[in-house]
Amino acid sequence: MKAARLIVTADSARARVRLARLAARGEAAGGRVEADVRRIIARVRRAGDGALLAFTRRFDGVTLRRGALRVPKEAMAAAYSSLPGRVRGDLELAARRIRVFHARQRERSWSFRDASGARLGQRIEPLARVGVYVPGGRAAYPSTVLMTVIPARVAGVGEVIAVSPVGKDGDAPIILAACHLAGVDSLFRIGGAQAVAALAYGTESVPRVDKIVGPGNVWVATAKRLSFGQVDIDSIAGPSEVLVVADGGADAELVAADMLAQAEHDPLAAAICVTPDRRLAARVAAALDRQLASLPRRAVAARALANFGAIVVTRSLARALEIANRLAPEHLELAVRAPRRWLARVRHAGAVFLGQDAPEAFGDYLAGPNHVLPTGGTARFASPLGVYDFVKRTSVIEAGPRTLARLGPAVVRLARLEGLDAHGRAVERRLAGVGSPRGPAAGRGRGPKRSLAPHTPAPVRGIRVGASVSAGSRPRPAAAHRPTTPHRRGGR
Repeated sequence: MKAARLIVTADSARARVRLARLAARGEAAGGRVEADVRRIIARVRRAGDGALLAFTRRFDGVTLRRGALRVPKEAMAAAYSSLPGRVRGDLELAARRIRVFHARQRERSWSFRDASGARLGQRIEPLARVGVYVPGGRAAYPSTVLMTVIPARVAGVGEVIAVSPVGKDGDAPIILAACHLAGVDSLFRIGGAQAVAALAYGTESVPRVDKIVGPGNVWVATAKRLSFGQVDIDSIAGPSEVLVVADGGADAELVAADMLAQAEHDPLAAAICVTPDRRLAARVAAALDRQLASLPRRAVAARALANFGAIVVTRSLARALEIANRLAPEHLELAVRAPRRWLARVRHAGAVFLGQDAPEAFGDYLAGPNHVLPTGGTARFASPLGVYDFVKRTSVIEAGPRTLARLGPAVVRLARLEGLDAHGRAVERRLAGVGSPRGPAAGRGRGPKRSLAPHTPAPVRGIRVGASVSAGSRPRPAAAHRPTTPHRRGGR
């Protein structure tokens, strides 16, 4: 396929067809495998570890014993220690930058007393146990380990469980090393829909978690969707995507390079350039052809361009940004003069990269912001993975007689308006003094002071070069929030 065929003029019939296909890229994902995924989940719920072993044999071609499902912690530490110094230094640099960025996202519990005398607040607590899915198969992704586990540790999550498919050649040492660096508590050699089911429902070996995060293929995404409600999830991730808005001054070679950086991920990845300059569009197409010829993963990238690639020529940069907002891309690059000036026009994007010296690949590895981003147009309403995904919020309401005397009559009237008489009567009894509270709260509404913040995160520091983010250095929740029951299938 010649890349020149990707060039379309905005508002033409060809462009409308191509853009409609791009806009619908996230629809009906997983429909073709849903029945199979339901069967996999049901079998894992029924047979536990036995199902995991059978599916690993069937889908990954690897025979494991039950005792080998879990990677020994010593193996993770050894993999980290055996890394070449330069590789270890690069991972530590990425981990430090990711941690420093995410530390700014932490929330704290708060409360206030209003004019009625009520004390109202919100308590922020970390989740007790989360599961992280680390993709395998086409490539190893230590960056995904860092991007998912470190925010959980910054949030103060009590226990982090990771799952990743094992290959026929055994464990990927770089994944084990990244798990050690990021502070994974347990790593299991399982992948696919069966791994998601194990995390959601628990087995004899795999503990049930409160939330599952991390990207995966269509089987993984479908299993996460079907398990939601039993367990929380971050999102239903689809194939990666980039949209480059470029003016006539952009470097066509760099635009093409950034498009191919996404296209090489997956045959369903989207790589789009939108520009008001027709000559740049032609140069980008020519650069795609040249660079694709020498790309090791050119077969995958070529299929991605044929499926979800486009070079759209618009009448203006403003129109280009309108198209970008319509598509709501995972990654949006502004390869334009004065990119900050155009940033205000961006309404929907997972991450925005300003100028050609900030390529999307920089964000993938160690810029600091998370690379787990909304895909398939979901940037219209979804956000990047962050510390806020690993905490839960609890409302706290304290009131005394003075508050009820002032606000209770309105509560009674609203309850009757909705036809909920028992609600109204519960307040009326207090207003009439029937069954009034005793003890400190019966006086002026003051009892013993209690903090709304049982968990206070430890101070955040950058990760020292040469030091791992391990159990000894990461913030931990209060003991009351740590899981204490033994792992078993079907729950904690």
